[in-house]
Amino acid sequence: MALRKFKPITAGTRWRIGNAYVEVTTNVPEKSLVESKKGTGGRNSSGRRSMRYIGGGHKKAYRIIDFKRNKKEIPATVASIEYDPNRTTFIALLNYADGEKRYILAPQGLTVGMTVVSGDAVAPELGNSLMLKNMPLGTVVHNIEMQPGQGGKIARSAGSSAQLSNKEEKYAVLKMPSGELRKVLINCYATVGVASNGDHQLQSMGKAGRNRWKGIKPRNRGVAMNPVDHPMGGGEGRASGGQPRSRTGKYSRGLKTRTKGKGSDKLIIQRKNGSKLAK
Repeated sequence: MALRKFKPITAGTRWRIGNAYVEVTTNVPEKSLVESKKGTGGRNSSGRRSMRYIGGGHKKAYRIIDFKRNKKEIPATVASIEYDPNRTTFIALLNYADGEKRYILAPQGLTVGMTVVSGDAVAPELGNSLMLKNMPLGTVVHNIEMQPGQGGKIARSAGSSAQLSNKEEKYAVLKMPSGELRKVLINCYATVGVASNGDHQLQSMGKAGRNRWKGIKPRNRGVAMNPVDHPMGGGEGRASGGQPRSRTGKYSRGLKTRTKGKGSDKLIIQRKNGSKLAK
C-alpha cells in the first residue's frame, strides 16, 4: 500500500499520515453482502457500561466475510478491492463461476481480474485456500483455521501472516506473527499470502477528532484519578503511581495473564519470547 502525507495547512493535517487507498477500486459495497450494525456505546446486554471510552462515531455497515472459503473447486474472479470500516485489512469481492458473490480478506498483491479458488487439490498460489498439508514448507499464509471447518481465526488483521515451518503426522507447525511456534491440525484451511494494508500501523491520526469519528473517546490516565477510582490515583503533585496496573489492580507488565494449564498449551512449541513451555 501507499501512505499519504498531508501538507500542514491546518493543525489537524500537520501530523496526519493517512492511507492513499491506491489498492481500493470502489467505495460502493455489494448490497447483498451488507448488514446493519448497531453500536453498543460500551454497554452490555443489561444496558450497563462494561467498557469505558467507547461511544459515538460514524455509523458502520457490516460486510459479510467468507472466512470459511467452503465453496470448493469453483473458480472466482476478483471484481473489486474495497475498504471495510470493521477491520484493518482490505476485502475483495469475488464473482464465482456459478453466479454467487462473496467477500474475502484481500491478500497483498491481489488485483481486479485475478482468479482464486478454494479446494483440496488447488495450487498454493496467491489468494487460494487449501489445507495446510497440501502446502509446501515455507508458504506464507493468513486467515488460518484453528479447527477444521471453523473458519479462519489466525492472522486476519492488516499485514499479518504466519509461515508454515514444519509438517508432522497430525499437525502443521506455524511460525505466528508474534514469533510463537504453534501446532495447528494439518487438515485446517488457510489462505496463501499476506493480509493486505500492511502499512496500516504507520498511519497517524493527526488529531483527536479522527478517533472520535471511529467511536474512541478520550482515555483518562489512572494517575490523574483519585484513590477511590483507580489503584494508581491520588498522591501529592505528579505522583507516578508506582507499577502500572489496571483499574482492577492487574499489573500491565511483568505478570503472565495466560490461564495456567490451558488445553492448548500442548500445541505451543515455543512462546513469542523464545522460551519453551514446560511439559
